[in-house]
Amino acid sequence: MKHVTKGSPAPEFEAWKVSDDANWAPGYGDLQNPQKRKLHESLLSEQGWICCYCGRQIDLSDSHIEHFRPQERYADLALNYENLHASCIRETQPGMPLHCGHAKGADFDEALQISPLDAHCESRFAYTLDGHIIPSDTNDTQAAYMVNLLKLDIAFLRDRRLEVVSRVFDDKFLATATLQELETLRDFFRARGAQDKAQSFGHVLARFAEQRLLDASP
Repeated sequence: MKHVTKGSPAPEFEAWKVSDDANWAPGYGDLQNPQKRKLHESLLSEQGWICCYCGRQIDLSDSHIEHFRPQERYADLALNYENLHASCIRETQPGMPLHCGHAKGADFDEALQISPLDAHCESRFAYTLDGHIIPSDTNDTQAAYMVNLLKLDIAFLRDRRLEVVSRVFDDKFLATATLQELETLRDFFRARGAQDKAQSFGHVLARFAEQRLLDASP
């Protein structure tokens, strides 16, 4: 899961929600372009154009507006900007492996949830050299619940994490890596690059470097 710092919602979206008509009671189903597109763009921009759950790079064409707390069960939050994120997969297709927002659907346990808005959410998860995502603490039932809810450890995502992790953290590098090198990598992969975009799975690479630093701590 990728930590998200909420910015300001698109002015067009906020203006659309307000009306001089006392009977105006907008619902998410009423939201159309251009306001919906502006909302989508603002969510992508604040996230660095990566999925809030798996962290792979996305854009308008391959992502959707995600309700962290499902609108089917939290109707009062359907247009609440704090509850809205951008998640990968725009439309599901037959045979497509579901993960992230589309895997979650309307399933949600308030007592077990970990939000991308939680400043410490990334540290709740750890990554292995072969691409698996696991709870950092084996007793963390919330982290285990979110991995399962979002299907973050399916082969589709695991293979892609394996590819990026093994490219950076090969055996030769790990055998000689200094603390300074690991710190540099951690900071580099947490930063945004050109056009204010984060690297695909950059938070995974940053977290992996961080894990090695923790392992090296006395």
